[in-house]
Amino acid sequence: LLKDAYMLSDDQTKELDQQAKRVKSIYVFQAPVRIWHWVTVFSMLVMIVTGIFIGGPFLVQPAKDADVFLMGYVRFAHFAAAYIFTIGLVARAYWAIVGNEHSRQLFLPPIFNFQWWSEVMFEFRWYFFLEDQPKKYAGHNPLALAMMFYFFVFGSLVMIATGFALYSEAFGPGHWSHATFGWLIPLFGDSQTVRMIHRLVMWFQISFITVHIYAAVREDIMSRQSIISTMVSGRRTFKD
Repeated sequence: LLKDAYMLSDDQTKELDQQAKRVKSIYVFQAPVRIWHWVTVFSMLVMIVTGIFIGGPFLVQPAKDADVFLMGYVRFAHFAAAYIFTIGLVARAYWAIVGNEHSRQLFLPPIFNFQWWSEVMFEFRWYFFLEDQPKKYAGHNPLALAMMFYFFVFGSLVMIATGFALYSEAFGPGHWSHATFGWLIPLFGDSQTVRMIHRLVMWFQISFITVHIYAAVREDIMSRQSIISTMVSGRRTFKD
């Protein structure tokens, strides 16, 4: 009886077959891109949590200051995550050169293409429920690409430069970080200004992450194309 209750009729089977034929998938994101994405997610989470603590640490320690290395552990986690994040971004830039066409989108948006900007405005209207039907894109949609380029790529470069400039203060001249980014501190006047820029961009990126998660979940539901699972399997599935 249980088996019969779950058996499909011939009409139901035909309907499922028709639905299956309407589902198409395209291999979009290669394995290095997917691995980089999730490593970046983890490293950014560590940097945000530890960075907020570094900016506003506990005023009262659970024991004598000499016996507590809490800030040392927090700073180590922050610096280690920053190294992982930076190396990952460099590796991602390399893969943009040797990977498929979708790997290059993040670093080379067609910002001088008028048609692309019209697509950005369409997606803007779609996200604000001013369009009835979404458009289908194999890679990132134009609005998502624009947001990731300006808020993530450009923001990440600012975070890396200002972060390692502050990091260089502990080592001074002769260290690679001082030679590469130390000049930013006198350029902006003092380290406090650089620290302010570093934290300000962090909050911009937190805002971007919040919108990014919302948009990914929303599109997975409303646009009838896979978003979140694509960054796991690499395949974009279109249900229509």
